[in-house]
Amino acid sequence: MPIFDILKKKQKTEKPKKEKEVLEKKPAEIKSEEKPKKKKVPKETKIKIEPLKSKTKISGDSWRILKEPHITEKATDLNKENKYVFRVYSESNKKEIKKIISALYNVDVLSVRIINIPKKSRRLGKTSGWRKGYKKAVITTKKGQKIELLPR
Repeated sequence: MPIFDILKKKQKTEKPKKEKEVLEKKPAEIKSEEKPKKKKVPKETKIKIEPLKSKTKISGDSWRILKEPHITEKATDLNKENKYVFRVYSESNKKEIKKIISALYNVDVLSVRIINIPKKSRRLGKTSGWRKGYKKAVITTKKGQKIELLPR
């Protein structure tokens, strides 16, 4: 079928040389054409690729740890004391949160405190269900440094 022919890799086919061209050339020229010369690369110019020391990339993985800033009346009062509240994913830990916050906002993080909010049962008429639980982190920064949660 012609559709499957498009997906297949085409093999390179060598064109047969004309007999006249082969006969006209000397044997020394034929041998030199057949063997391509390899260039030697000095060892100093080879590039060594080293694996990253940390498993997480700071700029790329921030969306896997931070959800959003947790903006409430109580959280805005904490901003005066250099404390900021963020909702985070439940798999994240204090070390990851500290790395991401310091890299994203260019601040020195003094401490990270984590609060697990449990899920709660809710009822609407006969049907009962659950309100989702979540995890939030309270980050304390150095005096004089600020995180701008809401752009002005």
